[in-house]
Amino acid sequence: MKKVDKATADAYFKARTRLIVIFLSIGFLVSFGVVAFAEFFSQFKFMGVEFHYYMGSQGAVVVFIICLFLNAILSDKIDKKFGIDDEANSRISGGKTADH
Repeated sequence: MKKVDKATADAYFKARTRLIVIFLSIGFLVSFGVVAFAEFFSQFKFMGVEFHYYMGSQGAVVVFIICLFLNAILSDKIDKKFGIDDEANSRISGGKTADH
């Protein structure tokens, strides 16, 4: 396996860290932001129920699942951008894991 220079590795981890921070922020806002502003959100209806109730019962879970799929898709794009290919790594290593 080829060595990766430090600048490329730093850029890769910066992009991945930024992605993690964005999705953690979304998760925080969905779970705690709706609770903090429940009185404000109670004036809106979504699917026949008050918005804060829907987000507490189902909406937060739906948003988290969407975030998981988006994270997987965007992580794959970042990996391809920086030349990380799981198939090539498996082919080079012959399916063996490295002892560290």
